[in-house]
Amino acid sequence: MKVAITGASGLIGSALVPYLRGRGDEVVRLVRRPATAPDEVTWDPAAGTVDLAGLEGIGAVVHLAGAGVGDHRWTDAYKKTILDSRVDGTHTIVKAMTSLDSRPATLVAGSAIGWYGDTGDRAVDETAPAGTGFLADVVRAWEAAADPAREAGIRVTHARTGLVVAKEGGAWAKLFPLFKLGLGGKLGSGKQYWSWISLRDEVAALTYLLDNPSMSGPVNLTGPVPVTNAEVTSVMGQVLGRPTLFAVPSFALKTVLGEFSTEILSSARVIPEVLAESGFTWQDPTVESAIQAALR
Repeated sequence: MKVAITGASGLIGSALVPYLRGRGDEVVRLVRRPATAPDEVTWDPAAGTVDLAGLEGIGAVVHLAGAGVGDHRWTDAYKKTILDSRVDGTHTIVKAMTSLDSRPATLVAGSAIGWYGDTGDRAVDETAPAGTGFLADVVRAWEAAADPAREAGIRVTHARTGLVVAKEGGAWAKLFPLFKLGLGGKLGSGKQYWSWISLRDEVAALTYLLDNPSMSGPVNLTGPVPVTNAEVTSVMGQVLGRPTLFAVPSFALKTVLGEFSTEILSSARVIPEVLAESGFTWQDPTVESAIQAALR
């Protein structure tokens, strides 16, 4: 299959591209500069433009592009960047897909478990309504931006991804160095649930969504068992053989991170019900396995 990928240079995209190529798929990478390689296609999500000629013959799109949620302090300007990068990018790729003479059959659209907001101790699956808060509002608008593709007869799956366990990027990339130095510890009370997924399971799940025509709508891409931040802290210490004494109080996180600290301290107990019921098999069903896989 010929697959176009946005966000191909990001944490997930840079792992997905070689995986798909390794199994024989032809991959086209959308880049925000003049294309310099045969497998590149230029697009400008802010301007709403795509080189349509480069997308001819594609069977599916995996849309992963978006500004990093934890990359900068949440000023009003950066919050707008987070929202616009997702909504404008989705509008642009959907418009391109529906403009092609031969429309691709599938859009696997990046999304996030931020949809659910703070769930506390309450477990939620794909049937749960949107929560409240900035990220919940962003994800709701992000997913809605793909509606025109669905209306055009394209199968749309929203990959609601949790915290990806990886050394190369995301939240865990910031945790590993601290824990290796023996400076790791729980964040706030440690009672908040973290819904995680290993990088290799994230790639496998995205591929699974591509391959299975029955998979549409929201799908939680998380490990089968969410754990609390205190449990993550304990497992990180055990795997790395380091003490975990340096707890970070909530007020310190709020001082350093500003509004983004609410996401670190909030709880997301998200269950991947759709994947589980469909028969998907996790390579890393426990957070310990996911951490060990990342270190390898």
